[in-house]
Amino acid sequence: MMIENANETPAAPSVSIVIPAFNEEATIRACVLAAIAQTVPAHEVIVVDNRSTDRTPEIVRELQAANLDSPIILLRQDAEQGLVPTRNLGLDSATGDVIGRIDADSVLEPTWVAAVQQAFADPSVSAATGPVLYYDMPLRWFGLRADDTLRRAMLRLAREYHFVFGSNMALRAEAWRTIRTEVCRDLDDLFHEDIDISVHLHEAGLRVAYVSTMVAGMSARRIDDSPRDYVNYVGRFERTYAHHNVRNRALRVPGWVFLAVYPIAKSLRWGQSELAARRGTASASLRATARD
Repeated sequence: MMIENANETPAAPSVSIVIPAFNEEATIRACVLAAIAQTVPAHEVIVVDNRSTDRTPEIVRELQAANLDSPIILLRQDAEQGLVPTRNLGLDSATGDVIGRIDADSVLEPTWVAAVQQAFADPSVSAATGPVLYYDMPLRWFGLRADDTLRRAMLRLAREYHFVFGSNMALRAEAWRTIRTEVCRDLDDLFHEDIDISVHLHEAGLRVAYVSTMVAGMSARRIDDSPRDYVNYVGRFERTYAHHNVRNRALRVPGWVFLAVYPIAKSLRWGQSELAARRGTASASLRATARD
C-alpha cells in the first residue's frame, strides 16, 4: 500500500485554453503566440474555427508547424454558424482540469496561466475572470488600472452575481459539465453568452472569483462600431437579464458604463488614428527628402 505524504503540495491544475474564431486572420497569430508564450505552459491551446472564409485556419496550421513542441490544436465547427456552438465544441473537447476561454483578439499576459492555476488552487473556486488591457488604445496601462477598479466596483454592487468576461475567463472542467446542458443556445444571437454562463453558474451555486493578476489584452475594435450597432451590442446585457428574469438593478451598471464611455473612447481612438496618420505622412516626406 502506498501512503501519501500529508504535507505534499497538491499538483497544480492543468489549464486548457479555448479560442473560438471566425474570420480572425488579423488577430489570431498574436492571440495564439501569446497563449503558448506563458511562464507556465498551457496544457493545450485549442482554436475552434467556425466556417472562416479568410486565412484563419491556414495561419493556425502555420503556427502548428512552426511550434511543434507547443500543444496547438485546430478544430473545425462547420455544422452551424455561431459563437455559442463554436465555444461549446472547444469547451467540450478540452482535456485540462481548468478550461480558459478567450477571444481570438485576446493577447494574454505571459503570467496568465500561472494566475489561473493559483486561483483554482482554491477548491471552492469554480470559475474566474480578470481585467483587460486594451492594447490598441492610448494610455493602455492607465486603462488597465481603470478597468480593474471598475470591475471591482461592479462586483461590489452586484453582490450575489459575479460575472465572467468572455475575453478573459476560466472554468473548472467539472463546473462546465454541470452547466453544459443548461446554457442557452441563443439561436437568434441576442444575448451576451458570457453573462448567460455567469447566470447559470450562479443558479448552480458555483463560485466565481475575480483575479486582478489574470490579465488579458484585447482589442477595442468594438468602439469602431456605428452608434446604432454599439447600442444594440450593449442591449445584449438587458436582453440576457430579461431572458433569465434577473431583476437586480445593480446589474444594469455595466451597460450604462459601456454607453457612457463610448463617445470618450471613440474620440481617443480617432485621435490616435489621426496622430498615426500624420506620423506616417511625416515619415514618408522625410524618406522622400532623403532620396532627393
